[in-house]
Amino acid sequence: MQFEDLFSVVRERFNSEKNADDGAKKKTDIPAGLLFKCPRCLQVTFQEEFLKNGKVCPNCNYHSRLTARERLDITVDKGSFEEFDAEMLSANPIDFPGYEAKQQELRAKTGLKDAVLTGKAKIRGMDIVIIVMDSNYMMASMGSVVGEKITRAIETATARRLPVIAFTASGGARMQEGIVSLMQMAKTSGAVARHNEAGLLYISVMTDPTTGGVTASFASLGDIIIAEPKVLIGFAGRRVIEGTIRQKLPDDFQSAEFMLENGFVDMIVDRKKLRRVIAHLLILHKPAAQNEEGGEGQ
Repeated sequence: MQFEDLFSVVRERFNSEKNADDGAKKKTDIPAGLLFKCPRCLQVTFQEEFLKNGKVCPNCNYHSRLTARERLDITVDKGSFEEFDAEMLSANPIDFPGYEAKQQELRAKTGLKDAVLTGKAKIRGMDIVIIVMDSNYMMASMGSVVGEKITRAIETATARRLPVIAFTASGGARMQEGIVSLMQMAKTSGAVARHNEAGLLYISVMTDPTTGGVTASFASLGDIIIAEPKVLIGFAGRRVIEGTIRQKLPDDFQSAEFMLENGFVDMIVDRKKLRRVIAHLLILHKPAAQNEEGGEGQ
C-alpha cells in the first residue's frame, strides 16, 4: 500500500504540473501570422514590419520570394498593368499522369493560369512590357504556356518598340511536358534576338531561384542583367556538378555575388532600390526624341 500511495502522489503532482504548464502555454500563445522568423539569420521580427520592408529581413537583408502580383505591386505604376494572354492554358502534350489535376489544384491555390504573368505597364510613366515569373506555380518551371506567353510578350514589345523587363524565378524546364518544354528555350531566345536586332532594351532581373533552362535561355540574354542579393543562379545543381567534375565547388558558387564577380551579372540591387534603378536605366536608354522623364515614382 505504501508504494501505491507514493505512485498516486507522484501521479497527482505530475498531472497538476502538466495542467499548469498547459494553462501557461494557452496564456502565452502567439497569434498566427504575427511574427516572421528569417530562415537565414533565424532572427524574429514582426510580420507587419517584414511585409512593409518588401518581404526583406531587416536584420540580415534576406530577400524572401514574392508572388507575381506582389512583384508587380512594388515595381509598376499603380493601375497601369494590362495583362496579355490571361486565359492561356497548357495542355498535356505527353499525357503525363496527374498533370491536369495538378494544374487545376495550382490554379485554384495561386489564382494564376500558369507560372508567369506578362503584360504592358508603366514605370514612372514610361511604357514597358513586363514578364514576371511566380515560383509558387510548379516552381515557375517553363512549359509550353510559359514559353509561349514570354515569346508573345517580347514579340509585342518588338512590334510596339517597347523595352522589356523580365523578372525570372524558375526551376527550369517543366519535365511534365517533355521535349515540348525544352523547345521553349530556343523559342524565347529567338524572340529576344529579334528584339535586340530592333535596337530595343531588354533588362533581365534574376530573383530566387533562377536555374535550369530559364538561366540557359532568355534570363541570361538581357542587355543588362540585374540580380537581387544572394539569390541562387545556375543551371545544374551543386551536387550534380561536383559529381561530374569530381571537385569541391566554392561555398558561394551559384550565388548572385559569385555571378557578379565572374561577369555573368551586371549589378546586384536591393529590392527597395530596384524600381528606381530600373527607371533610371529606362531613362538612359530612351531614344533621344522620347527622352522625357514622366510620371511619379519612388
